[in-house]
Amino acid sequence: MKRKDIIALAATAAFFAAAFACHKLLPEALWYVPLMLYLAAFAVCGLPVLIKAVRGIARGNVFSEDTLMMTAAIGAFIIGEYPEAVFVVFFSRVGGMFEDYAARKSRASLSDVMNIVPDSATLITGGRTEQVDPDEIEIGSLISVAAGERVPLDGVVVKGSSFLDTSALTGESVPRAVREGDEILSGCINKNAVLTVRTTKAFEDSTVSRVLELVENATARKSRSERFITKFARYYTPVVMALALAVAVIPPLAAGPSGELFKQYIYRALSFLVVSCPCALVISVPLSFFGGIGGAAKQGILVKGGVYLEALDRAGTVVFDKTGTLTKGDFAVTSVNPADGFTADELLRLTAYAESSSSHPIAQSVREAYGKDIDVTVISDTEEVPGKGIRALVDGRRVCAGNAKLMRDEGIAFEASDGGTVVYASADGVFAGYIVISDEIKPGAKELVKDLRAAGIKRTVMLTGDRPQAAEAVAGEIGIDTVYSSLLPDGKVSRLEELIEEDHSGNATTVYVGDGINDAPVLALSDVGVAMGALGSDAAVEAADIVIMNDDPGRIVTAKKLARKTMSIARENIIFSIAAKLLILILCAAGAAGMEWAVFGDTGVMVICVLNAFRALKAESQTGRKDLNS
Repeated sequence: MKRKDIIALAATAAFFAAAFACHKLLPEALWYVPLMLYLAAFAVCGLPVLIKAVRGIARGNVFSEDTLMMTAAIGAFIIGEYPEAVFVVFFSRVGGMFEDYAARKSRASLSDVMNIVPDSATLITGGRTEQVDPDEIEIGSLISVAAGERVPLDGVVVKGSSFLDTSALTGESVPRAVREGDEILSGCINKNAVLTVRTTKAFEDSTVSRVLELVENATARKSRSERFITKFARYYTPVVMALALAVAVIPPLAAGPSGELFKQYIYRALSFLVVSCPCALVISVPLSFFGGIGGAAKQGILVKGGVYLEALDRAGTVVFDKTGTLTKGDFAVTSVNPADGFTADELLRLTAYAESSSSHPIAQSVREAYGKDIDVTVISDTEEVPGKGIRALVDGRRVCAGNAKLMRDEGIAFEASDGGTVVYASADGVFAGYIVISDEIKPGAKELVKDLRAAGIKRTVMLTGDRPQAAEAVAGEIGIDTVYSSLLPDGKVSRLEELIEEDHSGNATTVYVGDGINDAPVLALSDVGVAMGALGSDAAVEAADIVIMNDDPGRIVTAKKLARKTMSIARENIIFSIAAKLLILILCAAGAAGMEWAVFGDTGVMVICVLNAFRALKAESQTGRKDLNS
């Protein structure tokens, strides 16, 4: 709380207490003493609101909440209801303090993200170092990053090894090991050793700059709920003032002119104005979305605006790319299947030896799975068969390793396999077995579909350019509902358009999740484009609506639950504030509630709604599935 606000409230309370005491204790001849004290109490709290209202009117904003409050407070003073007039401005000031506190809390939820820009960088030139601004460093320059410093620019490590704290970018608490040749992103903290880095991007194009731009622009993209509140307040205030005027004038005129009756209905109209102030909606709904965006950023999920949280909450279908999104994008041996008379170790050894001279990624994955040194002295007569495989003598045995075409050419009876990429092997004309090589599924991908269904997603789809066998194998293992394979980029767009049309017919949205490098068209086409682990990709940042800054598929579920919780809080605030205000408005207009209820209908309801919105701000500390359901 600001010190000046606390002093103002304390002074108002002191003046009010003195005025009330004087009103009770002093004779009527000294009526002006309590009046002056009430005026002092009114001025201390009400003057800033009055100035703000006058400035708004001067700018053409006649029907603002400040105008409502000051009209009611001044009117109460004019008809002699001094305590009520002070109550209005006092609690209006309390509400303003609460609003300011809420705004600062919401900004604080993004403080770690916004505080990732280093003030300087250590440039290495001619064997010497100097401190310069990061935006002065050119691409290809050498910089030194000491232990405890933030990495100022994206680059590649050319000397040293260390651990990086990536939590500000990815939300991960476990440091990541880096060594020579590894790429590193700006904004991370170097933990324990000096690194020499060659920069690969200018400061304005580096990760840290793009993160800041995303966060700063996030609130500019308003959701439908936020836009509704803005339009609602624009038309609501003049309607309320017209109704208050009707309450003040029509009943006493209809009953016959009477000064006491006019005073009674003017008091009701002023109470009507106080309770009708829309600040509960104007403050709490945008705060809910800002809190959701901040909570997501703390977990390594950048949301470009509240509109995407709202769309994600209504998601009916989640569409996935395969390679780089659900799988790692690297070949690896997933199963070794020896034939009768051979062991798994023997099959793997024979195949690795036969493939020892090949540079093909499949051959490399077999050698990595074998994991032992290869004795090249026992290998001879190696012959590569284009498009089919390889032949070689290993320990004097004629080994063939390749696809089904090679086995048929050799006249070998073999057991065919439909899963992944298959390397068949034979030894001296006898089938030795087969090795399945697949793109490894990312950790957590298998649980992803189940968790998405639990979070309300009705359908999951995979769009991939991979072969049907490989796509079906991955989809079957993960649990994807529908698979479309062998798709070119335009084929992905066509399929996604069909899915979007189906979802929109049911008032749902379609989410596309890709790696952001070659999926820019479909990311941009979808209702919500989510880029996975692609913070370093310009295409991802430009095309996606949500960027998950690491490769954890589970963050999609986290984002969905955050969206659901944010929207739930926003709806609660809208329904509660409108219902409470309507009830108190009716009671005030009927004379069944006075100014104290009107003040509660304004400030009290606003405080309750803001406290409820704080639940969205608390989402910043939630990393588990259980917490987000609370």
